[in-house]
Amino acid sequence: MKYSFQYIKIGTGYSSTYENEMAYLYLAIAIIAEVIATSALKASAEFSKLFPSLIVIIGYGIAFYFMTLVLRTIPLGITYAIWSGVGIVLVAIVGAILYKQIPDTPAILGMGLIISGVIVIHLFSKTVSH
Repeated sequence: MKYSFQYIKIGTGYSSTYENEMAYLYLAIAIIAEVIATSALKASAEFSKLFPSLIVIIGYGIAFYFMTLVLRTIPLGITYAIWSGVGIVLVAIVGAILYKQIPDTPAILGMGLIISGVIVIHLFSKTVSH
């Protein structure tokens, strides 16, 4: 696959299309690692079980490392809004599947609003490339 290196203004700096795509890949990795780590917290039984505790520590390490890579390209506030918004929804889904913690209607409605906020950022914010 060939990438064109057109420069797009993002936040306070300039970034190539390729760098932008990589930033979103890194953000996806950070989100997945954070969801895995957060989901393992309950299984760690307050860090008394070794394997789940290792998943938590390694998962958060991976999540924060990849988030630092994202911050080279995407502004901090936008990165965190996407990371936390998507993470909340994914953790709720994992909680429902693994731990049978089914969110009630107000919780689902609130998560819908969070997803709406992330969509608004992507569609209308000038700090994100379109």
